[in-house]
Amino acid sequence: MKIAMIGQKGVPGIFGGVERHVEQLSLILTERGHDVTVYTRPYYTPAKRTRFHKVRLVSLPSLRTKHFDAISHTFLATLHAVRQDSDIIHYHGVGPALLAFLPRLFRHRAKVIVTFHCIDRKHQKWGSIARFFLWLGERAAVFFPHETIVVSKTLRAYCRQNFRRNVTYIPNGVPLESTRTLNADAIRKKFGLIANQYILAVSRLIPHKGIHHLIKAYQQLATEKPLVIVGDSFYTDAYVKDLKKLAGSDPRIIFTGFQKGKTLKELFSNAYLFVLPSESEGLPITLLEAASFGKCVLASNIPENIEVIRSGKQVIGYTFKNRDTDDLRRMLEQLMHHQKTIQSKGQLAKTVVRKRFNWIAIVLDVERVYSSTY
Repeated sequence: MKIAMIGQKGVPGIFGGVERHVEQLSLILTERGHDVTVYTRPYYTPAKRTRFHKVRLVSLPSLRTKHFDAISHTFLATLHAVRQDSDIIHYHGVGPALLAFLPRLFRHRAKVIVTFHCIDRKHQKWGSIARFFLWLGERAAVFFPHETIVVSKTLRAYCRQNFRRNVTYIPNGVPLESTRTLNADAIRKKFGLIANQYILAVSRLIPHKGIHHLIKAYQQLATEKPLVIVGDSFYTDAYVKDLKKLAGSDPRIIFTGFQKGKTLKELFSNAYLFVLPSESEGLPITLLEAASFGKCVLASNIPENIEVIRSGKQVIGYTFKNRDTDDLRRMLEQLMHHQKTIQSKGQLAKTVVRKRFNWIAIVLDVERVYSSTY
């Protein structure tokens, strides 16, 4: 099948859960013989890059502003895709889904799929007008395409309750690459960190990711283990400035900025504990990644995080009350002194997550969606 991916910023996935999702999905689909085109934005993937392994890349411009970046790029990508004899046009995200009606009007042979990754309007960075259009995007995501995929059971229930529509649940996954513990000397030299002696958070630094809650809770701890915050602004420079002001002169709090590739893997694999204090999520890939490295995870008790942590009958991590700094501090304090429990829970997490959220099985499910609608 000839498949077009629209809505992501690009591949490989440097940052952003949608981008990492599209990367893995596209790579495996091409290995299985499909012709996959991923539309990219020049600030994310260099415009001169036309291939990522066997995946075809098409770079198109966008209006690079907070409100028009995604929708302007989606419009141009859609116009291009409908002229390419695509069999499947696959939109990612509720914002891009607003334009999913276009191929149904102008490319009748193509089947349109939307993956509903997250309830984006809940994110604090959006104002009232943007939230209204994202609310419309949710409706577009379930009514415009031939079939809608959701990445969490929570989103499936949300769609059934609010739109009376049956959607297909196919979760996010973890990369197929090895997640063994990597070079501890590298993080010591680069960041002054000792393996298994720091708390890790990996996130875009945007308000709904809740890093401010984590900093406030951590500052109340009597621990020598540093808090390492990996990530950077995404149209949220003022928030990042506030975070660094909140951290103040505490030498234990380390902002590494944006990291990727081997350095990011080293930070994951050598952490003592991974914390995700998000106020809202889709199905958090960073949580899956941390677990796949054999790390014990502590996350806010939003349904999407619980879906990962209470994986079937097995509990692979810990939770705290969402937005409750005192409860987060209490849980951090409790976990600082139970290294053997932390290690055993991390190994269980690695086994369960890599089995349940395996990308090969996920791609087979996506293929079935394509075939059932084609």
